[in-house]
Amino acid sequence: MSRETEGIDWTTIAEQLLGHWKRSGITHLPIARHPLPDEIAQWPVADRNSADATGSSKGPSTLQPAPTKQASPPPKPSSPPVPSSPENPLPTKPIAPLPPMEGPITLTPWVNTSLDDNGRAVALQGLHEEVKACRKCADIVCRRMQTVFGIGPLRPKLVMMGEAPGADEDRAGEPFVGAAGQLLDKILVASGLARNQVYIMNTLKCRPPGNRTPVDAEIENCRPFFESQLEILQPEYIICWGSIAARAVLRRNDSVGRLRGRFHAYKNAKVLVTYHPSYLLRTPEAKHQTWDDMKMLMRELGITPPTR
Repeated sequence: MSRETEGIDWTTIAEQLLGHWKRSGITHLPIARHPLPDEIAQWPVADRNSADATGSSKGPSTLQPAPTKQASPPPKPSSPPVPSSPENPLPTKPIAPLPPMEGPITLTPWVNTSLDDNGRAVALQGLHEEVKACRKCADIVCRRMQTVFGIGPLRPKLVMMGEAPGADEDRAGEPFVGAAGQLLDKILVASGLARNQVYIMNTLKCRPPGNRTPVDAEIENCRPFFESQLEILQPEYIICWGSIAARAVLRRNDSVGRLRGRFHAYKNAKVLVTYHPSYLLRTPEAKHQTWDDMKMLMRELGITPPTR
């Protein structure tokens, strides 16, 4: 067993991948000449044991090592700009420092703390029926295939909250089953978590046409649903994947870059904001920052972050 693959829980990874295929309606295995895109296969993006010249850690190990590419040195100031290419990538933009801490957060109790598992199941089912009957967003409801409510345990410690369903989720009726969902599964495995341990939901319960960004009116139309959902679940932690979920939960318009790196509060839950997996697929250099956020969450949960 090589150093890169030692300690990886392949059984868990395989189970979660097969679960994705099942939820997405895949009935045949892909043939060898059609591998997963590199952006999906490579989480995390760097070896946990690797260090730069100063000895600083570069993040978690790759689940599937990517081929090494030789980067050309950045051009001198007097030289004309050099086009970006796989053989000659442009230097990445330096990562801005985290914003300062805002002091201790204040938690407030959930409204109804007496619900047992049966009460939660009944309440969630009733709320689900209300979501399916909703017709508030005229631009969405006429195009959706089905609503996407949420999935997970009745008493989750963590709720993962995304933006809105995509095409795969609209077909399957379940959140995070496409490419972003595959990356989310890899993030969970690297963090010592399993998909069935967390409750996964979106801010919007229907897919916006063309996967466009939800508008404020649509977020407010769905607010009674996702706030009631959170009140029934009463998690200890809420992870907001992306700016739409953060804006909906925290009622703040700050960017993810300004909100990440520290905990916020929603009622009696601590809220962590980080980049959406879809954004990480488009911007792989941000994976290091999301991994830092996940390590902060792991320490809160009593999970020792991996050192290699």
